[in-house]
Amino acid sequence: MPAQDQQASEVLDFWFGETLPRQWFAKDPAFDALVGSRFSPLARAAIRGELGRWGEGPASALALVLLLDQCPRQIWRDTALAFAGDPQACALSLAAVERGWLASEAAPPRRQFWLMPLMHSEELAVQEQALPLFAHFSDPRTADFARRHRDVIARFGRFPHRNAALGRVSSPEELAFLQTPGSRF
Repeated sequence: MPAQDQQASEVLDFWFGETLPRQWFAKDPAFDALVGSRFSPLARAAIRGELGRWGEGPASALALVLLLDQCPRQIWRDTALAFAGDPQACALSLAAVERGWLASEAAPPRRQFWLMPLMHSEELAVQEQALPLFAHFSDPRTADFARRHRDVIARFGRFPHRNAALGRVSSPEELAFLQTPGSRF
């Protein structure tokens, strides 16, 4: 097996086999450290664009999406680097839709992670495009969460909870919003 395929399999096996769904979205320093110890070099290479060939097939492309979108959020939580792979991950997600990879994916968790970069986008057009995809390819709870993300982008044009990490000044309205329960996702 070529090294690329083996590394992609390791990412997928870890995310979908070794971890539990409750770990994926929890703020857990131990899990963050584990993801960092396992995948920090690969995530850095992905962000630098060095793993572009991984986008040529569905399995390695999904692994690349995880390295660009999910792993940075664990490895570099609350820093700008947590979001550095978002544009590339979003492009891969849209390519997966266009190429039929999303539609041919049978496993619900994998479909969800194909779509996560769209939910993480700060572009309203991408958020709008994502809603019917989440409604069709994910469960109602995840689709509702996607709607909540879109609503924040429609209201503010960005995710206010990222402002500090990205060095952006929050408006008074954003600061008030960040004080409401469930505003930080």
